[in-house]
Amino acid sequence: MDRQITKAERRASLRRTIIKYVIVAVAIIAAAWAVFAWSRSSVKLSELKITTVTRGDIETTVTASAKITPAFEEIIVSPITSRIVEVYHRPGDEVEAGTPLLLLDIESARTDYEKRLDALSASRLQLEQLRGNIRTKLSDLKMRIKVTEMKVKRLEAELAGERYLDSIGSGTTDRVREADFALSSERLSLEQLRQQYSNEQMACETDIKMKQLEIEISEKELTMLRRTLADAEIRVPRRATVTEISDQIGSQIGAGSQIARIADLDHYKISADVPDGYANQISLGCRTHMKIKGNDIDGKVVSISPTSSNGMISFTVVPDCDSVSVLRPGLKADLYVNSGLCSDVLRIDNAPFYTQPGVYNLYVRNGDEIELRRVQLGLASYDYVEVISGLSEGEEVVTNDLSRFKGAPAIKLKK
Repeated sequence: MDRQITKAERRASLRRTIIKYVIVAVAIIAAAWAVFAWSRSSVKLSELKITTVTRGDIETTVTASAKITPAFEEIIVSPITSRIVEVYHRPGDEVEAGTPLLLLDIESARTDYEKRLDALSASRLQLEQLRGNIRTKLSDLKMRIKVTEMKVKRLEAELAGERYLDSIGSGTTDRVREADFALSSERLSLEQLRQQYSNEQMACETDIKMKQLEIEISEKELTMLRRTLADAEIRVPRRATVTEISDQIGSQIGAGSQIARIADLDHYKISADVPDGYANQISLGCRTHMKIKGNDIDGKVVSISPTSSNGMISFTVVPDCDSVSVLRPGLKADLYVNSGLCSDVLRIDNAPFYTQPGVYNLYVRNGDEIELRRVQLGLASYDYVEVISGLSEGEEVVTNDLSRFKGAPAIKLKK
């Protein structure tokens, strides 16, 4: 006889069924997670870049940020306030010395020059007129002095005659006194004329010097204006390549404004910056090395900035061959400055992970897995990095970026 199933029994059966399905689902998820975790913590050996710890010498280097710049670069500015009338060249054109780059409107400057030239001519005529007036005035004074001298001599003779007549009783004391007074008065007039002549002469010399100085100043101003007019033709001072030029015809430009830039693109130099903590490791004559587009470029340090800017020291390097075809203005690359020699040290190949001396977490091969290890690295060269501690000779170190494993202590190797 069939028995009726109660509600409690049906609920219990349903719970057992659900539990079975949940257990199966959890098992499937756990298995999938185990497979995923195993795949996440394993890597193909062929994907790894491995370097072996060796012992040898390291020519230590300091790494600097470098930029290629032309051997010389010159900014050309407008000497006057004007506007652009015509442009003769475009960026990239090679030009010879003396070649005009563009034409400025210089009519107003030329008019000003001509006015100043006329004013200078008038000043020179005024100087000649002043000299003529001075000669006339001084000649009149000289003539008056001579006339007065003659009067003095005549009065001296009259005084001597009156004194003689008075001595023989034919003259009078009053006549002698009158003759003596007339002589003294004329002598004072003569002295006054002579003093006036001297003063006039000094004053005239001063007037002439002032006028001459005014003319000299005008001549210098005209010379500068003439040079400005010549510069306004905007000619290239040397053979070079045009890198920038103002090409908007009709645009206004002010005096001193940049209108063009030229550079020598056949020869280059390297401008570099390094943290000022490395300043004592860089000196004049240090050899350098850099690689651009597969080309090795060696050079030497020729100048070092004496000041620090934003924690960086700037210096300039001249390449041994400054006309390499791959060099272009503005190219950036790492520059390695040879600073010394470390002999008989442990070393590994230099790789992008290395930035400066310090402690690094590196993966080291151990059988069929690689293990994470703290390694202290020291100075470096272009090819090698010094190992201070954490590695032994012959060990194999992974130089790949394995950040995707998030610092897993060990990673399996797959073939």
